[in-house]
Amino acid sequence: MQIYNRKNKTHEPISQYGGNLLDILYNHFLGRVLLKLVIHPVFSRINGWYNSSSMSVKKIKPFVDDYGICLSDYEKREYTSFNDFFTRKIKEGKRVIDMKSSSLVAPADSKLSVYPVMKGNVLQIKGVTYTLDELVDGKIDLKDYEGGKCLVFRLTMDDYHRYIFIDNGKVKRRYGIKGKLHTVSSISKEHRIYRQNSRMVNLLKTENFGNVIFIEVGALLVGKIKNYKVNNFIKGQEKGYFELGGSTIITIFENNKIELDEDIVVNCDKDIEVKLQMGEKIGRKYV
Repeated sequence: MQIYNRKNKTHEPISQYGGNLLDILYNHFLGRVLLKLVIHPVFSRINGWYNSSSMSVKKIKPFVDDYGICLSDYEKREYTSFNDFFTRKIKEGKRVIDMKSSSLVAPADSKLSVYPVMKGNVLQIKGVTYTLDELVDGKIDLKDYEGGKCLVFRLTMDDYHRYIFIDNGKVKRRYGIKGKLHTVSSISKEHRIYRQNSRMVNLLKTENFGNVIFIEVGALLVGKIKNYKVNNFIKGQEKGYFELGGSTIITIFENNKIELDEDIVVNCDKDIEVKLQMGEKIGRKYV
């Protein structure tokens, strides 16, 4: 599996956290039997309890070493649990947010894929067919989204798991959808994860990009999706964070609202994810 690193303009391999275990769970008979227990929210709550306890502190150093996490980018303090470390805050200035009003920015450190919203509001994400209606559970008027763009920001375990608003605006609607907690890795694609997984759906009215559907998707071993209860927001304001686990943010734009940077278009057209940092410019307002 490869990603495109915009900083050095190279393609590089990406490792899958817990890859061997995921292969067993999703590709072997006994593993699939166990999977039914692992993806249940109760299992995630038990795992979340352990990772929020002081017993889990011992996991921090091996995790930092394995993923080369630059601790100098983050608050210098003693962490009380692995989840406390996982939801750590970054130091001011370590993520530069492009505040130009016409600039479209990444909501989180992530790996980006881009998909067109086709006729009938149909999406093909990693070879799996979805409709916008099933992603939002039939609760949003979708008449203006056909021909638009769907941006999938996949957060891996080593990413910073806090995320921001991408423009000024207000929250028109928000609601949760209960579900399972499959991994968001491509290994689970046959389970139609963006339809089955627990998620939070937000309809945002933005100043520069129209009405944007902003969906946070829970994933394997994610304890909770934590969103702040705000009605009006500004660009760069923290929207919330994921507790332990890989996760995904999906943003869906109406037709003729955004234009993406050329290197993103080229790589995503080849099904290569693009590595991003929170606040990084990825496109612009459509003119």
